[in-house]
Amino acid sequence: MTRVRMDLFASIDGYTPSDPTPDNPMGEDWGRLTSAYAATRTFRENVFGDTSGAGTTGVDDRYAAAHSKGIGSGIMGAGMFGLHAFPDDAHWNGWWGDTPPFGTPVYVLTHTAPRPSLPMKGGTTFHFRDTAIEDVLTEARKAAGDLDVRVGGGYRTARDFLRAGLVDDLQLLVAPIFLGRGHRLWDDLRGIELTHTITTEVAESGTIHITLTR
Repeated sequence: MTRVRMDLFASIDGYTPSDPTPDNPMGEDWGRLTSAYAATRTFRENVFGDTSGAGTTGVDDRYAAAHSKGIGSGIMGAGMFGLHAFPDDAHWNGWWGDTPPFGTPVYVLTHTAPRPSLPMKGGTTFHFRDTAIEDVLTEARKAAGDLDVRVGGGYRTARDFLRAGLVDDLQLLVAPIFLGRGHRLWDDLRGIELTHTITTEVAESGTIHITLTR
């Protein structure tokens, strides 16, 4: 049965960056927040194409390896795709490069739809939708077949899906840092511990992996 999966990064004080720029699309603090994840062997191979075997291989890498297994389609917001970065560039195809690391259909939520679908190298095709998240999820489930749907960010997209109760499996990576600024990820989101089973594991990096499953 297709499940809806989500991976989120947050600081100990519950923040995720809120200051994206064209040159730093995830925000100034994103590197600090995700440094342990980006250091894993799996991330280096899947995102940077580094097949040298370099990178960490502990608990963080185990979660990084599980991140992309069994995914048949994805959903993300316009900001995560990069539609806001260079709005006047007709040739701008997002900030994921020529070979995005998804390898599946990905549905981008944007008020600029309709837009033509965008096939990329490596099997990723971006589809642009301006409709209710429930309708987009129905389409993504169909595209995923027997595999799962992964919901990415940004912050607003993640909160919309959590608020609607559409997420079956949430992997929350809590970095051992205090940001003191940004978006408050969990404000006004109550009760998920009543609908999901929660487990925690601390990695060698100090990252706390919180898994919520229903």
